Amino acid sequence: MQGNARGWALAYKMVAERDNEKYSFARESRLLIVAKARVWASEGWRVVITDQDGKAYAPTEFDQLLAA
Repeated sequence: MQGNARGWALAYKMVAERDNEKYSFARESRLLIVAKARVWASEGWRVVITDQDGKAYAPTEFDQLLAA
């Protein structure tokens, strides 16, 4: 995994897609990435979070990610 501008790798990546648009965000915090993903999902975006091990989480699995 590549590091960010400060030199360390971000653990969680969120991808949101709708129509012909696609956005991605990376965060170190599970709490922050899940909060952002829930907002986007509530606005009709297809959202997936991927953790540092490459495991993907759909909105119905976000609670599992927080409990990890």
